[in-house]
Amino acid sequence: MKLEIENLATAIKGKDPVEVLHYFAAQYPGLVTFSTSFGWEDQVVTDLIFKNNIPIEVFTLETGRLFPETYYVWNRTLEIYKKPIKAYLPQTEALQQMLQEKGPNSFYESVENRKTCCHIRKIEPLKRALQGKKIWVTGIRAEQSANRLDMSNLEWDEQNQLLKYHPIFDWSLEQVKAYVREHNIVYNTLHDKGFPSIGCAPCTRAVNEGEDFRAGRWWWEDQSKKECGLHAT
Repeated sequence: MKLEIENLATAIKGKDPVEVLHYFAAQYPGLVTFSTSFGWEDQVVTDLIFKNNIPIEVFTLETGRLFPETYYVWNRTLEIYKKPIKAYLPQTEALQQMLQEKGPNSFYESVENRKTCCHIRKIEPLKRALQGKKIWVTGIRAEQSANRLDMSNLEWDEQNQLLKYHPIFDWSLEQVKAYVREHNIVYNTLHDKGFPSIGCAPCTRAVNEGEDFRAGRWWWEDQSKKECGLHAT
């Protein structure tokens, strides 16, 4: 696998994101998928895929606890591009059992409960979305959190047993904003209200000036536990 990654890294070196996305779609037809949570990074990647008619599946995780603003962006994206976005929902029985035993807001009570909720609403649906795929495209950027600085734009995801490609990995937030403005891309207005990272509504708040990028996610927990496991490597 290390050799394959090295060969692919060599093949895509110097290419822009659209060229790389086209390349992967041609190399692995039907086996490349992009996950969007409708933040502005993901909206940029969605635009790159849809506007250039790249045959890459786009999907999202419908946790059932998203912000109204997120649902608005989802709907507008469908209207604008007229291309499908596949939705993966939690398994009904697992969700029902958790709600019956612990209630709807048990994630506030302990890290264990929060991780259980994340697993049911996000991790398990993600595994279904990635099953049988070869490359998982994401909107991750290097500067978003410290543990991502050691990553590269192409890497092996041991947990999900596939390659991950981050088209805008080296982009700054200002580059993302500039692209959104230049191409008039619909984006989540919560970004304008201090939300750099937008997840489930009960687990996300705005951040104050000078706070860490992910300070608004699971803010009641220790800083070292600020990942839900979607991008554990």
